[in-house]
Amino acid sequence: MIWPTSDLESELLARAPIVIGIDEVGRGAVAGPLVVGAAAWTHETVTWPEWLRDSKTLSVKRREQVAAELADTVDIGLGWIDADTIDRIGIVTALAHAAVRAVDDLARKGVQVQDAHILLDGTHDWLSEHLEHAPQMTVRAKADRDCVSVAAAACFAKVARDDYMADLARLHPHYAWERNRGYGTAAHMAAIAEHGPTGHHRQTWLH
Repeated sequence: MIWPTSDLESELLARAPIVIGIDEVGRGAVAGPLVVGAAAWTHETVTWPEWLRDSKTLSVKRREQVAAELADTVDIGLGWIDADTIDRIGIVTALAHAAVRAVDDLARKGVQVQDAHILLDGTHDWLSEHLEHAPQMTVRAKADRDCVSVAAAACFAKVARDDYMADLARLHPHYAWERNRGYGTAAHMAAIAEHGPTGHHRQTWLH
């Protein structure tokens, strides 16, 4: 089992007063929104939930527990992009727009985002050109697994999106979104074939 650490955050906090860890959930789904989380980490952030790690490795109950504890530990912003917008602008641009919204959400909560060093999960910088202020940026593969700020952002975003999909499932019970969260499982695709897509489906992803 690999647990995230604050080693990289500590290194980056030598250069900036805030580290903002960023990650997304819902990128590969065929229904529902794309959600980006942004977690603000500072020198004062010295503790985090005991079970914080890559959100995909946690049970639903444990993930919800961690997200609740995170809400009392760090400032977290969320950025949402709906299925229709993803269809219109494409997933790569949608990802950047969602991240900008997440950072803006942090700014509304009083985080001095213009002074932050952004820690981005992935292998390339797809965000800097879309931000108003050119930030310091570090891109790290597997950051959601290895870095506490990114793991926090991913966990919180996943719980928020999963809750949203569970609410949508009550309105559209044929698609079992409370279980598949909008991803293209065999049962989900069979339901689309039988009942047709909804306005929450990414239409360009179904052909």
